[in-house]
Amino acid sequence: METADELQRDDADVRSDQGARMQAGVYLLELSPDWIVARASENVGQLLGHSVQTIIDEPLANFVDAQALHDLRNLFARLSGTLGIARAYGVRLTEGSAPADIAFQQVNGRVLLEAVPSSGNFGECFGTVAGLIDGLSNARGQALLDGAARRMRALTGYDRVILDCAGAVAESSRRVFTATVPTSDNLPPIVSDTTSEAVPIYPARANDSGVAKALFRSADDMLRDQLRTAGIGAILRIPFLADGISAEFRCDSRSPRPPNLELHAAAELFAQLVSLRLQLDRLKG
Repeated sequence: METADELQRDDADVRSDQGARMQAGVYLLELSPDWIVARASENVGQLLGHSVQTIIDEPLANFVDAQALHDLRNLFARLSGTLGIARAYGVRLTEGSAPADIAFQQVNGRVLLEAVPSSGNFGECFGTVAGLIDGLSNARGQALLDGAARRMRALTGYDRVILDCAGAVAESSRRVFTATVPTSDNLPPIVSDTTSEAVPIYPARANDSGVAKALFRSADDMLRDQLRTAGIGAILRIPFLADGISAEFRCDSRSPRPPNLELHAAAELFAQLVSLRLQLDRLKG
């Protein structure tokens, strides 16, 4: 395993990639397979009570309560061998700390763990998905796409939802967005606040393909400027496959939205169920 000093020497002659930053209010830990802290967002002291320099190259067990770590490792063990994202809600990582919602995944042989303040309303988002998808049972063709966009907007509470399925587009919006809204594959899945400053990762690295998979990675400065100019305060992207065809829900909010892992998970579930409806629609011809 590379030490922090080795990583710093590797990066001495390169500038930090702007993509290798996290959004404000979100904490990142990049762990080795045996849960040694390899890298972390520079704000991690607010989460664990120890500076980022202190925790690098140390076992996460030194800074997290034993029961919380045990539960997270058990959950991660069930994830092993998959490309999915595991989530845990209302976790108290240290004694007396505020509860956090956590997402983690395997990326390039590392464990990528992201933590956000707990929304405190676990179950509220998931509880609406079944009723929303039932409302699409008799819809076909464009009506199915239109209904899916409306229901995704109802689920998320965002100001506009665009569903793009292989060029077939449906939109549901509270009011017309007059400015041109940028679309880019570089947009993170979740952008909570386009006005907030990004948080660097320590140690900096030239190649951050791992952090590039983080749900809450920061968009680059140019893209965030474009979003603000377009009047966008927050974004939620839900890509999915519909009968082998790439599709995506793009949710735009005029104001910032607090990071919410349960809402993201519920939106992913809704998108998967919409995918099944679209497949059935094609089979019916």
